[in-house]
This record gives sequence, structure tokens and C-alpha cells, in this order.
Amino acid sequence: MRAVIRNTVRKPDAMTGADCPASRELNKFRQHFRAPGDNVPTFAVYKSDSVKKQLDELFHGKCAYCESFYASTAPVDVEHYRPKGAVHEDEAHPGYWWLGMDWENLLPSCIDCNRKRKQSVPILSAKLLTLHEGRRGFSHGMLVSSGKKDSFPVLGTRAMAEASSILDEYPLLLDPCRDDPSEHVRFHIDRSNLISLVVPQPHAGIDLPVMGGNGADAAIQAVIDEALELGLSLRGVVSIHVYGLNRLGLVQERTRLLRQLEFLEALALDIGVMAQELKPDPVDPKTTDVRDEGIVRRLNLLQEQVLREMKRMARPQEPYSTMVQAWIEGFKMRLLS
Repeated sequence: MRAVIRNTVRKPDAMTGADCPASRELNKFRQHFRAPGDNVPTFAVYKSDSVKKQLDELFHGKCAYCESFYASTAPVDVEHYRPKGAVHEDEAHPGYWWLGMDWENLLPSCIDCNRKRKQSVPILSAKLLTLHEGRRGFSHGMLVSSGKKDSFPVLGTRAMAEASSILDEYPLLLDPCRDDPSEHVRFHIDRSNLISLVVPQPHAGIDLPVMGGNGADAAIQAVIDEALELGLSLRGVVSIHVYGLNRLGLVQERTRLLRQLEFLEALALDIGVMAQELKPDPVDPKTTDVRDEGIVRRLNLLQEQVLREMKRMARPQEPYSTMVQAWIEGFKMRLLS
């Protein structure tokens, strides 16, 4: 997950103007909740082509949560950060219906991050940082229900109606357009086992509101309790759990990319060694073959191309670019050691 600035793209046409489809839809819901009747309005504007187009441009065709390309596998799920019709953690909540057509509340999501499914995840050790010793894969993992759907756990006072202030809520899920995910989660890359796991960042939690009334289910409450005990980001821990950021299929896709990066690193280092071996002898440069000088130049150019390819893979429009950035930082450290 990487931070995204929403105002880098214009608001969708369906949500622009005083009499736009979004405004008309909101008024229908206001009338319904003022005087409930049999004809319940439906949410439609958020699925419009102009919304999908702008979300696709804003997130480069990637899931807002896991950075997977969704176009090659399934149509995008236009996801409501605050769920529009129900809240899993509060059966009495009608959903944040007044935000159902709000551009600021919409995100693109892949199916697995958005829809609840049983997913295989690894068992993590203390501090949620690495795989259990001796259990180096998913064969000793567990099945958990992940996917956001209508989940929205909060601390503080939950907004129950349009007039309520959402500022009284402390959301436990990350929104890449509101939060800087790097403050709450990071990638732990194990090169000996070639696996990348999303892990929570340390977080003091001194600004957290009162825990009571957040309505978390048992599974989420367990990760909240563990995060508080270990001094880790609540938003990070809960987001990893709800979005399923360490689910088997996702980890496998990231590992394929890691293999490519490891190959590029080995290639860049080998090219550098070969170029160094062909450089002129500083003691007796006259012994240098002119052809070797040309080969050295070509090898240096080839190494530059390999390094540029690594940088390209870390661009925002590329899949799992945040993980690639973390890998590149490790590569830089290895060069210095």
C-alpha cells in the first residue's frame, strides 16, 4: 500500500456540479431516511464509468490496498472506505449512506481485498515480524476470513447519521488517500526464504481515543490487543488482517517479483566484476587491449540498464512498487557492506 494524493485527478463527471447524479442520489437517500417508505433507493452513481475511469487513473489500474493489477483478472470493485449500507461491527448501523456517492470515500479494490473469503496466511512469531522458526512457509499456516466488505472498526464515537461528525471516529483501517501507510506498515523481506510479508510499524498509541464501543469482532479484537501489548500500530495490524495483505496468493505474486529483482541484482554485480577485471592496469596501462576498453564501456552501459530496470519496477504505476522500494533500499545497504 502506498500513499496517493487524490486531487491529482479531477473529480468524476458524475459527482461534479450542484445537480449532478451524485447530488440527486444523495437527496433521494435523505428523503428516505427522513420518511422511510417501501421504495428504498439504490446506490448507483459510484459504479458509473466516470468514477471507474478516474479511480483507474489515480491508482494506475491497481488495487488501493495490495497494489495488484486487477484488470488482468477481474473487473474492479469500487470500494467504499466507510461502508455504504451496513457496518459489520455494528448491526444497528444503517451504513454511511450519506457517503455512498462521495468521491472522497471511494477506492478501487481487487476482489480478494474487498470480498470476504477464507484465505491461507502464515503464522507469525512474536511482534508479528517473521515466520515462526521452523515453519518457513504456508504449509503450517492457518485459514482466516479476510476481505473488507462492510467492515469498518473504529475507536471513539462512531458516526451514526449524516449530522454526526466522522471526526469523532478513529478508523482502524488505512486509507491510502488519507493516511501515509509507511507510518503504519512496512515490508519485511526474507532473502534466505525469498518471501515478503507486510508487518506493522511500531506506534506509541498515545493519541488513541477510548477503546470502548468500537464493536470489533473476536478476531479483530485479538489483533488489537496484541498490537497494544507490543506497541505496534493499530491501523497497521488491523489493516493487514482485514485486507488480507499476507494471503497466500498475494505473497506468491510478490515472490515472483522478488525472484526477478534477485536475478537483476546478481546480474548487475557480475557485470560490475567483469568490467572491473577488464579495466586498464594502473601499473602498466600500455598493456591494456584497446578492445577491452570498448568492452568495459559496453558492460558499464549494460549495468546502467539493469539498474534503470530496478528503478522502473519501483515507479508508482508498477505492481507492488512499495515492496520493490523496500528491496532497493536493502540492495543499497548490501552495496555499502
